[in-house]
Formats: sequence, structure tokens, C-alpha cells
Amino acid sequence: MTDKPDRMKGIIDRRDFLKLAGAGVASLALSRRLAAAQTAAPGPSSPAPGGSGGRKPNVIFILADDLGWRDTSLYGSKFFETPNIELLAQRGMMFTNAYAANPLCSPTRSSIMTGLWPARTGITTPSCHVEDVILEKDLMTRAAPARKAIVASSVTRLKLEYFTLAESLHEAGYATGHFGKWHLGRDPYNPQHQGFDVDIPHWFGPNPPAYLSPWKFSTWAKTPWKVPYDDGKPGEDIEDRMGDEVVKFIRAHKDGPFYVNYWCFSVHGPWQGKPELVEKYRKKADPDSPQHHPIMGAMIETMDDNVGKVLRALDELGVADNTIIVFFGDNGGVHWPQKTLEGYENVPITSNAPLRGGKATLYEGGTREPCVVVWPGVTPPGSKSDEVVSSVDFYPTLVGAIGARIQKDQPPDGVDILPALKGGTLAREAIFCHFPHTTGVPDGGFPGTWVRKGDWKLIRCYCDSSRQTDRYELYNLKDDIGETKNLADAMPDRVKELDALIARFLRETKAVIPIPNPAYDPAAEARAAARKKG
Repeated sequence: MTDKPDRMKGIIDRRDFLKLAGAGVASLALSRRLAAAQTAAPGPSSPAPGGSGGRKPNVIFILADDLGWRDTSLYGSKFFETPNIELLAQRGMMFTNAYAANPLCSPTRSSIMTGLWPARTGITTPSCHVEDVILEKDLMTRAAPARKAIVASSVTRLKLEYFTLAESLHEAGYATGHFGKWHLGRDPYNPQHQGFDVDIPHWFGPNPPAYLSPWKFSTWAKTPWKVPYDDGKPGEDIEDRMGDEVVKFIRAHKDGPFYVNYWCFSVHGPWQGKPELVEKYRKKADPDSPQHHPIMGAMIETMDDNVGKVLRALDELGVADNTIIVFFGDNGGVHWPQKTLEGYENVPITSNAPLRGGKATLYEGGTREPCVVVWPGVTPPGSKSDEVVSSVDFYPTLVGAIGARIQKDQPPDGVDILPALKGGTLAREAIFCHFPHTTGVPDGGFPGTWVRKGDWKLIRCYCDSSRQTDRYELYNLKDDIGETKNLADAMPDRVKELDALIARFLRETKAVIPIPNPAYDPAAEARAAARKKG
């Protein structure tokens, strides 16, 4: 790949930096909040296609962390309240078949920034906060006797050689700001070396040390790390501060064009919510309902409030009719209890039902995401699309939207979804998810790769049979969204067809593929399973 241009004042040249650096996340109350939000945030008026007056459109990418497909009232939750996300959908298009490229955060984030499958970049787990700098993908050297497979060793940094979405927009004259979670590498692999002028709070970790102030970013880091950020006012929620910082940036660059990455910390752990909101959802919770975690309710409402804060700022500044907004999730919701969360030891953080599984699994609950795109003059207001889209598609779509360039030596794996945004269909064969790791989470967590073509989804489960051979699961998602009926044995020809697509995908991306573990011991696996249950 070609070297990055020297495009940011005060930012060291990439090659010089590498020399210095070395090689080495509809109750009454909801109705009232919805009414309040509608009053506070009126929609933009009849914008012209492609922007206002020929100006390049602003871009805001809001990425929620660990937000499941059913974790908003827009997608059918009866417990969580998200009127501002509903308002966002009233302005644009809601997608029902939108997918993260991986069931964990860093890989999906890399796919958004590069348009490349995680299988290609090698970032396949959320390990970009670790101290070890691993830039080449490979297999682990060994595995525990309880594991059937030797799995991949994930790359731990988004290489500086990649020409990111932020760099493409910055080169096109955009002011660029990143706010919230990054999780694609410690310095020097931070946002300000990947195309962003501003990076707040300049944090490498997978989550904030705390949501409610004092945040203590510097104290939480176990290695020397300068976070040029205060600890907040007592009790201040970090998500509220990030929303304020986003609005401040928008105001400073209202004459545009600007590109904002508002990558929310919410709703990743540690699970903490404003006390008054936790109490609100505690009173509302029904233990018989799949979703009833009061802290999660509080966190989702705070996130939604800040989506509304951004919408109101765009309206007040008169730039809403020339701003593309993407709202998306980086992976599925946490579908199991957190035993260390005092008072809620047996309460699942969320439920992704009717989808199966959740975060860190290859089932639909792990990768199917809430997605709304607002593009004034392009997306019909209040529209819905059933087209299958992936996180790798945002790069070519947004670069195409502003007429920026894509490097010839970094062709994206994604496609421009403009036809779908206009209400049409996409001419694509299939999408993929490669997750060559074992996680041990409930209902899934085995290493595998899936392909979705039309209504059909095939999962190749690596080394997952008793003989450590690959196992297959085949589902018709149109008839069986919950992946309850495995049709692999009944439809061998369909399995063969789809597995050929997986094989081609793995070959073209040079993916790391798990292999049988020669040290595997079934008795050790049984003992490990018994300990987990106990």
C-alpha cells in the first residue's frame, strides 16, 4: 500500500513515525419522551439530493457498543426507551438485515474504517488495547487440552498503512473528529494518526474505566498513558460529556464540511447508569420479560438522549439538511448475566430474541445490528430496507457520497449501498463473517465462518465435531430467524454450494483458519464444561 500523505498540520509523517515507534463501544414514559423529542428536534425540510447548494454533505457516524438488534424501541424492545433513535429513523431509512463483520468490536471497527473484511486485516478479536504489538496474522502455537482447535492469533493494531475512511474525507477537505471509543490501537495507532484532527478522550481501552465521574482514565491504564482529559464533574456520565464534545465540534465546523465519528462508549461494561434512571427501569422491569435489566435500560436511555442532543444541534445550526447520519452497532448484545454485578447476578444484560445467541457468537444475535441511515434527498423519510448490508459497505458508500478517492491498492470488500438507500436492491452475491476463535460464551462461541446468500446462512464450525472435523449448520433465515432448525443434513447440495463461497472467501482474504488441536483431550473438555456449570 502507498504511504499516507502528509495531510494533517502538526502530525508527524507516517514513515518517520514508524521509525520512531519501531516495528514493534412503549410505555407511557416512552410516549412522553418521544413527544418531547419530536418537539425539541424537528426534521429538516425538503433537502436537495446530494447536499444543499452543491456543498459536500457533512457525515456523522454514530456507533453504539454492544447494542443488540432488539435493544431499541425502533426494533421492537418493550423495555428500553429510544425515542431519538426512532426520530432518526423517521428522517431516513431503517435496515432490517444489517450485519457487523464480526461478533466483537475491534474487528467491526476496522471494517468500518477500511472497508475490508477482518479476515483480510487479521483483526479478528478485540485485542487492540493490549501492550503486545502484533501486525501479522497467524495461528496460535498451541491450545489447552480442553479445546478442539488451535485458533488464530489476532492482529492487535490497525496498521498505519491502511488508508482509512477518515483519511479519505480529510483529504477531500473535511474537518475530522473522533469522539469516544476507538479500540484499534494504542499510540501510535490512535485516531490522530489514522486521519482525525481531534481525538477525545484519546483512550485506547475497550471501555471507559467508569461511566459516572470520576472517570480516572490515566489511573486505570496500567502502563504510562497520558489522557489529556479531566475526570468530569461528580456523577457526570461519560456519554453525556462525549455528546457535548460532539456538539462543540459541530458548532466549530458548522460551515463544513465535517466528519464526526461519535463512537459511543455505551453500552459496553462496566455497567453503570444514572441512579435516577436505574430506579426508573427497576420499577418498570418485569422479570418474565426477556429484557429487564435496569442498568442496561438506564445506559441505553442516556445513549439515546445524546443521539437527540446531536440531532438538535444539527437543526439549530441549520445543517441537518446537508448531513448524512449513520447509526449502527458494532456487535450483538451481551446475552448472559454478569455474576460480579452486585444485585443483578442472575439478570442477563439483555436478550437478542428472537435472534439466537449474542456477542461473541456466530449466530444472528452476534452480528445482526440496528442500522439507520439518514441522507437528506436520498433516503426516503421513514423508509425501511430489507437489503442485506455489512459494516464493510460504509467505507465505499460514504467515500462515494462525497466524491472522495479510494486507493487503487486498497479496493474495499464492501459495496456502495446507494441503490438500497434510494429504495432499490443491491447486486451482491453474499456477505461473510470470519471468527477463528473460541470464546466459551453461552450458546455459541466456537470458531467458524458464516456466509449469507439471500435467505440462506451456512456456518462452517471449525474442528467442532467429536473427531475434530468441521461441522456445518444451515439455516433459512426467512423461515427461521431464530436458527432453530439446522438443515445441513437434509440439504447437502445447498451446503456444498455455500461452502464453496466460504472457501473462496477464505482464499481471497488469506484468512487464518483454525486447525485440529493435537493435544485435545475429550475428558479435559468434559471437566472444563462441568466446572463452568458449577
